[in-house]
Amino acid sequence: MTGQRILVIKLGALGDVAQATGPFAAIRAHHPDAHITLLTSSAYAGFLEQSGWFDEVWIDERPSWKDPRGWFRLRLRLRRGRFDRAYDLQTSDRSSLYFQLMLPGRRPEWSGIARGASHKHANGGRDDMHTIDRQAEQLAMAGLDTVPPPSLDWVAADTSRFALTAPYVLFVPGGSAHRPEKRWPVGSFTELARRLAACGVTPVLIGAGPDAHATGTIDSFCDAARDLTADTSFAEIVALARGAASAVGNDTGPMHLITIAGCPSVVLYSQASDPALCAQKGVDVTILRHDLLSELSVDEVEAALKLD
Repeated sequence: MTGQRILVIKLGALGDVAQATGPFAAIRAHHPDAHITLLTSSAYAGFLEQSGWFDEVWIDERPSWKDPRGWFRLRLRLRRGRFDRAYDLQTSDRSSLYFQLMLPGRRPEWSGIARGASHKHANGGRDDMHTIDRQAEQLAMAGLDTVPPPSLDWVAADTSRFALTAPYVLFVPGGSAHRPEKRWPVGSFTELARRLAACGVTPVLIGAGPDAHATGTIDSFCDAARDLTADTSFAEIVALARGAASAVGNDTGPMHLITIAGCPSVVLYSQASDPALCAQKGVDVTILRHDLLSELSVDEVEAALKLD
């Protein structure tokens, strides 16, 4: 396998990228001497460059259907890559189209669901599998029999600038703006934060810019809270998780980083998403699911944190 050129495709989202770290490691182990290129989104490029699994990280510009020049540039880059094999871990219509962009002429071996793939994930029930199990089966069909669990052991970050003192609990009250049904009410997060603060535990609020309304509300009503919204890199979230007593949050990307980092975590699900397909994985993960998250009590979540 010396001298092989390998392409790995994983575009997003954050949780899916985190859960693909096991497959990333498996691909590197299977091709120890190969030149491996990752094609990913700009948001994850810098983070994954630090993993040691890839020799190059390319950013997918995701040209729109109305951008023929963008598609031409992408096609040219893929063809010039001279790849011997590609592992499409995104397995979307877009990523499958990338296989067709390599025509005419020689195309690489392809692990994925694209028409004409040499190592097709031939399971009609693949969409009913958990992401981790689905990708492990996909790689097995490509000859990679051992896929380790997701791991962020390679991540390093200095979080001393936050000057946090133990014990603290990470709060992740945000999520997709267009999926409000996946969020536990901000008032419930606030009440939980106040209870923990009364016991000497610092609530540390994690989120991106769009989550500022939720985190800001909690911060406003809980003096002991530390609001780190939009102030943490992915690596810093992992490092903070390693030092946290626990974490609680909605079904959203940062909770995947936190659970994989080994932090005891409680993840809150509604009927809007199915943990059988996408649940966070880690050494100590509790899933609480109610059809309507407004029906999930603060008492139940507090008990699940097991901080006593």
